[in-house]
Amino acid sequence: MKTSNLALLFAALADRTRLRLLNLMNGREVCVCYFVAILRQSQPKVSRHLAYLRRAGVVAARRDGKWMHYRIVVPPDSAAARILRETLVSLRKDKEMRADLGLLKRACCAPEKLVMPSAAPPPTAVDGLGRAVG
Repeated sequence: MKTSNLALLFAALADRTRLRLLNLMNGREVCVCYFVAILRQSQPKVSRHLAYLRRAGVVAARRDGKWMHYRIVVPPDSAAARILRETLVSLRKDKEMRADLGLLKRACCAPEKLVMPSAAPPPTAVDGLGRAVG
């Protein structure tokens, strides 16, 4: 991996909001509306963080009608992939990250628990290549 790309990856991982987004996407594809509700941040701010992660090459987006879905993509460089994988593992130990996942689970099972747009599509599980499973 080129040093500039590695620097971009580390810069992307150096922000708490971006780490929270990655944590929520770990193993699933998530509509941006869930990020807005769980992180309690504006849609433009969440979208800017997601764009930063996309530029770093660790997130991909997919449009489905008016909905934007985001998922983690594994960088082709083995060093970058290892850094991302270890970051995701370490996030599981963080109290705030676990709380975010709890909110996501409750939102998917009982959308009335969070203020969600009507007909918001639930997160979808993805495999290691970012393809929907199930």
